[in-house]
Amino acid sequence: MSKVVNIAAYKFVSLSDLKELRRRLRKRCVRWELKGTILLSTEGINLFVAGSRQAIDRLLDELRAIEGLEDLPVKESLSDRQPFNRMLVRIKREIIAFGVEGIDPANAPSPKLQARELKKWLDEGKHVTLLDTRNDYEVKLGTFENAIPIGVDHFRDFPDAVEQLPDEMKQQPVVMFCTGGIRCEKAGPFMEQAGFKNVFQLEGGILKYFEECGGNHYDGECFVFDQRVALNPKLEETDTTQCYACQEPLSVEDQQSPKYIPGESCSYCYKEPKDRLSITIAQREAAIRRVTTPLPGSQPYSNKRPIKVPQRFDGFTLIEFLTNCLPHIDRSDWESIIVAEQMANDAGPVGADRIVRAGERYLHLLPGTIEPDVNPDVHLLYEDNAIIVINKPAPLPMHASGRFNRHTLAYIMQAAYRPEVPRAAHRLDANTTGIVVLSRTRHIAGKLQPQFERQEVKKAYIVRVHGHPFKPEFECTAPISSSVGHVGVRAIDESGVESRTEFTTLDKFDDGTALVEARPITGRTNQIRLHLWHMDMAVCGDPLYLPDRKIGDKQTLDLSEQPLCLHAQRIEFTHPTTGQRVSFEAPLPSWVTPNG
Repeated sequence: MSKVVNIAAYKFVSLSDLKELRRRLRKRCVRWELKGTILLSTEGINLFVAGSRQAIDRLLDELRAIEGLEDLPVKESLSDRQPFNRMLVRIKREIIAFGVEGIDPANAPSPKLQARELKKWLDEGKHVTLLDTRNDYEVKLGTFENAIPIGVDHFRDFPDAVEQLPDEMKQQPVVMFCTGGIRCEKAGPFMEQAGFKNVFQLEGGILKYFEECGGNHYDGECFVFDQRVALNPKLEETDTTQCYACQEPLSVEDQQSPKYIPGESCSYCYKEPKDRLSITIAQREAAIRRVTTPLPGSQPYSNKRPIKVPQRFDGFTLIEFLTNCLPHIDRSDWESIIVAEQMANDAGPVGADRIVRAGERYLHLLPGTIEPDVNPDVHLLYEDNAIIVINKPAPLPMHASGRFNRHTLAYIMQAAYRPEVPRAAHRLDANTTGIVVLSRTRHIAGKLQPQFERQEVKKAYIVRVHGHPFKPEFECTAPISSSVGHVGVRAIDESGVESRTEFTTLDKFDDGTALVEARPITGRTNQIRLHLWHMDMAVCGDPLYLPDRKIGDKQTLDLSEQPLCLHAQRIEFTHPTTGQRVSFEAPLPSWVTPNG
């Protein structure tokens, strides 16, 4: 198999018509199957490119035909594989980022010292200061004997680092060097401006020195900015690699560390699982704060709420479909909405007598929507590659419904995790706080959600109720209606859906309330609230299922109102990827204490 030819080249020279030059070079490089990066600027060119011998020669012929690049110097090495993933040709303000005005390497360069001349000086023991201008992580792999590292993490920090050098160095001969020489082209003139009297830059950098002098007076390897990571003095790729997470170069010895996990971490960035989780949680919660400050639905916007036609309404008129499908909205309200042309399909507004078909989608248009305030204080309890576990605040609806679209947990989590689309595996009422488990992919959702349907998930809620239970342990098996009434209320219905909740009395308070633990065996909407209400122990703060078996006229509490005292405190399920049983607990709210 033929070797891949790698070239590195730069030249400071005035270039013009950069857009056309970029177009032409990119077209040629793609045709010749070259990969790498070419940076173009009005101050010159800088490139790292790899490909076949023939393709590289064609590129060099193309470049040397450009005025000012006729004598473009090139450093060359060979590798067994292509070290670049793609071909980039970019226009930049500088071909090497420095950020200091008044530096002109093309017309006012520092004196250059040839590689063989430096070797001669070092062989003779000539008094000279070697200054390594590279970043610290590069120096770590190797440098010249007795060289002084400038001590930076980025070349832009070089000017500040020069100020820290001792004044006596300004009178000494200083030979500065970098990988290929380009950084010294700007570092040298800058040091001269800073008062250094005898500055030289190593022509062609370390790679040219390797090419002409081998490894004499040099300890280690030379870091390179491609997939090879490092070259030895024979310009051969070494076994050094780079950490995927922190980009730190890793020697063979570094790779023996148990903290080196390819694709995840190394000994320089490794964090204990608990620490990693803490960092992840902090980052995620910061993202949630960004997307909820201000609340995303607090400014007027045009809300388009989709309504899909189920099979059972096929052939209905639009008004009959809406009235029967969404009975909590009065027929007169739907008629007003249609007259205002706020019901539409993809073709535009539709009339009340239109015949709807199963599967069709209509849009309820809500211009100038401003949503009621909610509590967006979502806190993460756990996250891994498959699931997210949060402590949901209240009031905060889970999904878009009624007055809420953007002010929902689903919208907030999708905005914070974009491009991921976290999917809640179960539901909590808008007014209920506590644990919610979300799947990070559709595949994981397909493994996690069925556990809830099969009643394999154990859940426990803490509830404060009006009244004192008569027994320490009790249960309710009253069936719950599948249909909804006014403002979404459910009812106990002997012909309804089988439902079962187990309860344990935890405490009884002097104010006539009690604290109980609720364990829903089935998962019906409003099940815990409705079962307790049915047993004359309405949940404190419930706006819908009121004491004395009365029904309220609202579903979601306002921020200013007393909270619903219902908290999802524990959950246990089988992890969808490990197959292990896992459990999580949410912190208890303040209302669990007698005076809370």
